Amino acid sequence: MLFFTQCFGAVLDLIHLRFQHYQAKRVFSSAGQLVCVVNPTQNSKNGSRRCGASGGSSKASSELHEVVYDPQLTSCSCPLYACKWEGHLEVVISHLTQTHTINILQGPEIVFLATDMNLPAPVEWIIAHSCLGHYFLLVLRKQEKYHGYPQFFATMMLIGTPAQAENFNYKLELNRNQRRLTWESTPRSVLDCVDSVITDGDCLVLNAPVAQLFSDNGNLAIGIAITTNKLCPLDSKT
Repeated sequence: MLFFTQCFGAVLDLIHLRFQHYQAKRVFSSAGQLVCVVNPTQNSKNGSRRCGASGGSSKASSELHEVVYDPQLTSCSCPLYACKWEGHLEVVISHLTQTHTINILQGPEIVFLATDMNLPAPVEWIIAHSCLGHYFLLVLRKQEKYHGYPQFFATMMLIGTPAQAENFNYKLELNRNQRRLTWESTPRSVLDCVDSVITDGDCLVLNAPVAQLFSDNGNLAIGIAITTNKLCPLDSKT
């Protein structure tokens, strides 16, 4: 009987997951887009977190106490995790997938389906996106501007340098009930830190009522498209 109950529960979960995929594909006109269902991460931080390129790999001379900073050393890109990891750009994606089990999607156009958007702030939804020879991070965060006033912030970050980020454009699109909202910009480098991007307001910003207009049963579907804006050398990573 217990086995039957567990199997039946698993079937219901699968049906619900397939329904979420269907809902997202129904919202967007391009049914061929890959849909990724992204579950939220709630705040598990303990203490403050250093932001941006930290220079954590400093080397002090015993006589001069000179500090040498590595400009490509970055903190963990999952701000709501209590993670003190730091590393170079080439190992960021390995850390995210192995330590935080962040999913990687491939292709220039995908649909990001954030579930349970009505959870109390702070909460985040994160995926990695592989296309055009590079890795990107899509971060959706819900946090309070002040008490009782939550907002949603969505941004695309390149796992690369700021100079490399200038070679790309990204578009985020919300589309539901004959309403469409689009944000287009150049991605920021993960060296800039998600916290800094949100503080600067250099991202898609939604207040709670607007987010509700585009939500469907507590889920928010965001179409993502990444393009190059100039001829640039691309890595072999896909």
